Amino acid sequence: MDGTRIADVSDLSTDDTFLFRVRSVDDNAVASGDAALRSDERTADAADERAAEAVDGADTDAETDGGETPGAATDDDGIAMPDDMQDDDDDVREAILLKLGGEDDDAEAVVGWLNYCQHMTHIKLDKGSGAPVRDGEVICVNHGALFAADSGECTYGPCEGAFLNELDVRVADGGVYLDDGDFEYVGEGPVESDDDLSSSSNVIL
Repeated sequence: MDGTRIADVSDLSTDDTFLFRVRSVDDNAVASGDAALRSDERTADAADERAAEAVDGADTDAETDGGETPGAATDDDGIAMPDDMQDDDDDVREAILLKLGGEDDDAEAVVGWLNYCQHMTHIKLDKGSGAPVRDGEVICVNHGALFAADSGECTYGPCEGAFLNELDVRVADGGVYLDDGDFEYVGEGPVESDDDLSSSSNVIL
């Protein structure tokens, strides 16, 4: 595993998140960001093609034996497959650190999450500076979903019941270290890209 020091615990807050970048080293990791967006687009295109083929086939069957047009269905859930993450640096993702501050939490308890909403997994939780936190919940500023800071569970919004993708970290000697075998540390701050994958929606905080 990477073991890189990401930040000092003293740099973290209970009402804001610390934004940084990681790179997936696991070919089977769940996609997010650009990879998830391309997967969503390919899923829609593939569904359109299957629907067209089903209609064409049904028309042929109807002409020969009076068969009915079957409904076009897809079992693709929109999650990107591993090959979505093999091109260039598309496997670099944004992540956030959050210091927990509840009465039952350890004074140095820190959690890490990938910075992507579970409503639309190519959409980030924030607008480029880290997701805000209110009353122990991380807020997706794009669509208003709320996620419990300690568990990552969506407690309100269009993806209620879903969980943020966890990033394993550990606290030692006043620092927070990446402790996840699926990722390696890239650097502090957002992913630099010409493509804005945030939503045009805005949540008033």
